[in-house]
Amino acid sequence: MLEALIAALETIEDPRCEWKVEHRLLDILVIAVCAVLGEAESFEDIALYGRCKHEWLARFLALPNGIPSHDTFRRVLMLVDPDAFERSFLGWVRAAFRPEADAPRQVAVDGKTVRRSFDRRASRSPLHLVSAYATEGGIVLAQRATETKGGELAVLPDLLDGLDLAGCLVSLDALACQPGIAERIAGRGGDYLLALKGNRRKAHAEVKAWFAANAFALGAPLRPCFDAFDDGHGRLVRRRVFACTDLAPFAALADWPGLATVVAVETIRGIPGRGKITTEIRHYLSSARLPPERLAAAIRSHWRVENGLHWVLDVGFREDASRVRERNAARNLALLRKIALNLARADDTLKASLKGKRKYAGWDDAFMATLLAG
Repeated sequence: MLEALIAALETIEDPRCEWKVEHRLLDILVIAVCAVLGEAESFEDIALYGRCKHEWLARFLALPNGIPSHDTFRRVLMLVDPDAFERSFLGWVRAAFRPEADAPRQVAVDGKTVRRSFDRRASRSPLHLVSAYATEGGIVLAQRATETKGGELAVLPDLLDGLDLAGCLVSLDALACQPGIAERIAGRGGDYLLALKGNRRKAHAEVKAWFAANAFALGAPLRPCFDAFDDGHGRLVRRRVFACTDLAPFAALADWPGLATVVAVETIRGIPGRGKITTEIRHYLSSARLPPERLAAAIRSHWRVENGLHWVLDVGFREDASRVRERNAARNLALLRKIALNLARADDTLKASLKGKRKYAGWDDAFMATLLAG
């Protein structure tokens, strides 16, 4: 895995003037990867890690002029082209993480705002990152950046085009519920699972009215294909899933490429002893010809991108606390966190939490070498 990572990082062009270079770009990037994996959060932390581990790093890096200063790490990560870095990350993931041939593959695509990356002086809003996440393995597959959440649609085609979607079920939220996005996924050999909400006003109203009459009305003919209770997290939840494969009643969906199933999910939540009960009904469109219970599981699995990626980045890597405001540096640091996350998730030699693995990697050079080797 380290060889694949080095091969990917070597494709990034060094943006510095050649006559000013004292430290190899590859050395800087590999030290930064190791430091972030070992719980470094800032440029100062990265430089401190490098100085503490100088002897060990010198075993596989050239380090012609020793360990760079924190200013060098900051300056280089500001200069490195984040688009090139994201392409190298994508190449590394495709080379190093290969799913089993018959394993189910779901890719959840969702965006996250790096909250403290705003810049009031430049009137710049916080950086917004769109990530593709393999829900089964917990591996980040790709990253693209946009200035605002509303800009997700602009970067989605490029993100999807970089992924191997053959045999994948790609799940996205309502912002991406567009025939063009669905066609792009289908064109790359994948199936889509899209949340349908009010931004597709006519289609949503039509689907909502049909399920209200045929699934949720008293004596309705459509029976749930999935009906289960969950009493975890101190609350009682009932989930009912209804699926319709006859698309004739939905005239507003006639132009959707490959559409096979329209799904409604009813969630009834209550907290024992409180007496408060809430009900929510959500609707989805999918091209996957799967058993309805599999679609129900995929709808729940989509939220692993929140719990397994966004929450981990916020709590474990303190991404939202990062005050790096320069756009290139913020994007490149975000990608370093995702590389570290993938390396830690891929390890099965140590039974410990993600935080425990990162601490151990920072303390123990042999375990850091194990994570890098994969």
